Amino acid sequence: ELKDTISRYLGAERTERSFQTFENKEGRKLSGAEVTDASTIRFGEQLLASAVGSSSARLILSLLFQRVDSGSRSAYRLLDDASDALQQNRDLLQIALDQMEQGLTVYDQDFGLTCWNRQFRELFGLPDELGQVGTPISRVIEHLARTGEIRAEDESVLLDRMTLNFKPWALELRKSQRIIEIRSNPMPNGGIVATFADITARVQADIALKRANETLEQRVAARTSELLKVNEELAQAQRIAEEANLSKTRFLAGAGHDILQPLNAARLYCSALRENTPGGSLQNALGNIDTSLDSVETILGAVLDISRLDTGAMKPNDSVFPLDSVFEQLRNDFEPMAKKKELSLTVLPTSLLLETDRNLFRRLLQNLVSNAIKYTRSGKILVGVRRRGQLCEIQVLDTGIGIPESKLNHVFSEFTRLDEGAREAEGLGLGLSIVDRIARVLRLEIRIWSIPSKGTRFSVILPVSENASSPEVPATAPSRPAAAFALNGVRALCIDNDPRILDGMRMLLENWGCDVETVASAAEHEASTTGANSKPDVIIADYHLDNTDGFDAIMQVRAFHNTTIPAIMLTADRSDEVRDKSQELEIPLIHKPVKPAVLRTALTRNLKILAAAE
Repeated sequence: ELKDTISRYLGAERTERSFQTFENKEGRKLSGAEVTDASTIRFGEQLLASAVGSSSARLILSLLFQRVDSGSRSAYRLLDDASDALQQNRDLLQIALDQMEQGLTVYDQDFGLTCWNRQFRELFGLPDELGQVGTPISRVIEHLARTGEIRAEDESVLLDRMTLNFKPWALELRKSQRIIEIRSNPMPNGGIVATFADITARVQADIALKRANETLEQRVAARTSELLKVNEELAQAQRIAEEANLSKTRFLAGAGHDILQPLNAARLYCSALRENTPGGSLQNALGNIDTSLDSVETILGAVLDISRLDTGAMKPNDSVFPLDSVFEQLRNDFEPMAKKKELSLTVLPTSLLLETDRNLFRRLLQNLVSNAIKYTRSGKILVGVRRRGQLCEIQVLDTGIGIPESKLNHVFSEFTRLDEGAREAEGLGLGLSIVDRIARVLRLEIRIWSIPSKGTRFSVILPVSENASSPEVPATAPSRPAAAFALNGVRALCIDNDPRILDGMRMLLENWGCDVETVASAAEHEASTTGANSKPDVIIADYHLDNTDGFDAIMQVRAFHNTTIPAIMLTADRSDEVRDKSQELEIPLIHKPVKPAVLRTALTRNLKILAAAE
């Protein structure tokens, strides 16, 4: 009867388990037919008090003992009804708690176990005797230490964390290799409620993810290192290749004088021989040599120009100038070439002003017009300009052989010539490469449109200058050669450190009737001067001399004779520095290889100016 009464409040399973523990402790077996003794009643009261409180437990037991009394039977029935309802609610609560995934415990203010669920015992592997009301929390911790789940020295630490630490924390069970997350919260009237969650899988997943990330980072780092190494090797190889190419380019640009010196000497010798040789097969052979020298000069000039453009030696010197002045030069330069091929060359006049480097811009257009004439068999070439708002579009149109659309992107590459173009005209395919480089230096846009067998249009796009003040008006060369001026008896002083050039110049000038003095320096001329008649009428000097330059040599000779003697500077150096100094000193500049006709024209013009001044 005692067990039945208590089970109504605690549940049959819990009551049975508690009485089994009591029997083990007392060392005797309780029989249902035995009369209850005092120790069993005290145990039952304590057990019942854990569920309904000590006062209610004492009342229930008093009613039980007075059951035979008719006065208490009605009260007992009422209590039975209440206890049945309480038991039903308790059973429902216990079922709900047992279904939870987390373990749950409630400890009273003395940290004795008052409520728990099945998951709590399973998580920690607790025996039946520890699943009893009133079991101290310290016994649970001792059991964990005894079974090797925690270290013995950690018992006190774990007890403090369970009862004093109210933040979530993780307990690692050493033997079962599980990780339990523990959350403790204080109860209003003392004691604690704690939940226990098995987070082993989550922690292992986090560790695996971390390892995967570390491995991934290591793989990424290794791959990145490999890529950086490969990129560095590629960059190093590219730097070496670019440096080698730039060194070659610098060599060509810097060696321009040495490259053109032998060619200049050959042209001087050839011109001198042609003037002293009567007509016939020898004269024809000399003419062919002169033509070949022209071709070599054109090719070397183009290669040197490309080298100087690539090394940045050609710096733009912007100025404002009328576009029509450049058009007029194009007309004068190319009309003879066009007439020779029976082509019509039309250059339309314009009033536009441009602001860019006039010399480089003129060379760009010269290459385009020359290209048009070369590859046009019949028809015409038209040069003009269209205004496009703040821009202008200069067009060079021809009725030539045209360019296939698939080849348009390749025509600006060095040594690129189309098959039909190679049959049409001689050359190395450097003209448009120079156009492209000059356009990049001047920051101009080049456009090309072409139809095979119909013709081609090249366009140059650049801003129009709004600065109409003081445009540069260059002194254009006359459309025809200057009238012949007798050079007989003219005393010409030639200064060059190359004996071959001096010999060739002597032969050429003596054929024109000049009295020629050749020296390697101004000091050599001073040393050989003996009288007043030794003053030269004109000085022809090379720019590159030993330990000085041609400008200094000319000024030294002028100072020696105390007069401004007309002078001409010969050089293979096309730099802005040489050009600017030539303009500053008003000394005409002729680029090597020297064409005899150009030299004679310059001599004639200077001597005519001198004669007019006298």
